Amino acid sequence: MTSLQEVVAYFEAPIFWRLLEAFATRDADAVTLWNERFIAARDTAEFRAETIQMGYSLGKLVAELGICDAELLALLQQQAELPLPTTLACAAVALAVPAEAALLGMLFSWAENQVLVCVKSVPLGQVAGQRLLLSLRPALEEASRIAQGLSDDALSNWAPGLSLLSMQHEIQYSRLYRS
Repeated sequence: MTSLQEVVAYFEAPIFWRLLEAFATRDADAVTLWNERFIAARDTAEFRAETIQMGYSLGKLVAELGICDAELLALLQQQAELPLPTTLACAAVALAVPAEAALLGMLFSWAENQVLVCVKSVPLGQVAGQRLLLSLRPALEEASRIAQGLSDDALSNWAPGLSLLSMQHEIQYSRLYRS
């Protein structure tokens, strides 16, 4: 199993899917619920800081670009903290991106970041990286289908090995990448 299959398809993508629906229907309670659940599931300081920083930065851009109507922006800004999926869902709804396309875009962005680390860390090369991204298309489409079909009680980010590695990574003296 991979991080895509274990964590992204069964937890991060389904929460993003629910956030898209919550913003589209202007459901403040649902936005807060899924926002808080996502943050609570960041089981290391590094994972939490990463998503909050990225969400904050995108939220600032969203506000400054003025792409949201007042109600949508208020839904976003009433959250105590903004992880990336919450802010990205708000932006997608504000720009009228179809939910399925937004979900695939989020999944592609995740995959692109993983491949970029490989391109920079090992002598993989740009063309090989692009081939790898193309080869991931079926897996990303499957992750999208899974995310859309999961019930709330089926969500899971069970990946103890990933959590242990993150805990070790966040206390290393020097690192190539800050998550």
